[in-house]
Amino acid sequence: MNKQPITILGRQKLGQELHDLKMVQRPQTVKEIDIAREHGDLKENAEYHAAREKLRFIEARMAELADLYDSVQEIDPSKFPHDKVMFGSTITVENMDTEAQATYTIVGTYESNPDKGLISSITPLARQLMGKEEGDEVTVKLPGGEVEYEIVSIAYQEITF
Repeated sequence: MNKQPITILGRQKLGQELHDLKMVQRPQTVKEIDIAREHGDLKENAEYHAAREKLRFIEARMAELADLYDSVQEIDPSKFPHDKVMFGSTITVENMDTEAQATYTIVGTYESNPDKGLISSITPLARQLMGKEEGDEVTVKLPGGEVEYEIVSIAYQEITF
């Protein structure tokens, strides 16, 4: 199985969410179920059913995160030169038609947040940019059609979530 790349910060964030679910939210929800159970008839006990549903969600999320945690490979992009686009690179590109510039950082799938310029390494744009250098032009097939970009700059910048 190919492990997906993730930054050190991304893996820490993943671990923190998993820890919070296991050590805080799940025990708290189990207590909520016990309290609701004391109210009597479980068939018509909305608090009990809501707490049970919440517990199912928490346990499913814990399983999902545990699988994800095992399927990622931590990579420290600060150790690379970033003279070419690679995982962890922050790239500024210019749309050749509109001259609009955009800046993206290539991260793991779990860490991606397009609204903050964090794009997954498996997106069409990231895959087309990988290995390219400043000044290179790339044509990217996007859902809205083909777009031509020129790579204006490549650098490493600390990622914040």
